[in-house]
Amino acid sequence: MKEGRNMNQDNILIVEDEIEIARAIEIYLKSQGYHVYIANNGEAGLEIIEQHDILLAIVDVMMPIMNGIEMTLKVREKYDFPIIFLSAKSEDIDKITGLNIGGDDYVTKPFVPMELLARVSSQLRRYHKYLNMLDKKQDESNKYVVGGLELDLDTKEVTVDGKIIKVTPIELKILELLMKKPGRVFSSEQIYENVWQEAAINTETVMVHIRNLREKIEINPSNPQYLKVVWGVGYKIEKQ
Repeated sequence: MKEGRNMNQDNILIVEDEIEIARAIEIYLKSQGYHVYIANNGEAGLEIIEQHDILLAIVDVMMPIMNGIEMTLKVREKYDFPIIFLSAKSEDIDKITGLNIGGDDYVTKPFVPMELLARVSSQLRRYHKYLNMLDKKQDESNKYVVGGLELDLDTKEVTVDGKIIKVTPIELKILELLMKKPGRVFSSEQIYENVWQEAAINTETVMVHIRNLREKIEINPSNPQYLKVVWGVGYKIEKQ
């Protein structure tokens, strides 16, 4: 590992239709130790957000298919990670609009790489502080709530819309892992290693428990509201 790198491996999404700019930003971010995903329009960006635990997005304002403003409006329906807009200097109106609809910062093109990196670092520092505060509150209360789904670790009770649901100890641990990080996708291996506290050799048992859990907490298990599969990636509790 090279000295001076930020080795926390935060996931950053770049949504930019000009591939040369996207690749340049990717190089700068990777040099600081960040893990980077790239999308060339807002729709593709939303798909990546659904599949990965994104902690910050750098979003171009003007793009085909779905622009940065439209994408941000969609993102803010479910997610609160920081968004930094990219745009040309002439688009001052976009600056105002962008920050009003959920943008956290704004960088004009052409930009100085070090300035962008400084803004990324600042936004991530602030967001991590916010996440730590949320985790502390959750730890103090020992209660996790996502929509109508509630998990009380003190009483070991799971309720859906006020109705107590009987779950096994393993199902409770899986639910705790997923509800602590709503929106984050966990692979079968990650779930197995966190819940069973050993190396994942056979993860089929995870699928069985997930299926049983879904039967218990979902009104319609074939069209789940809470416990969702991200095909080829893993499972998550959907933010409500």
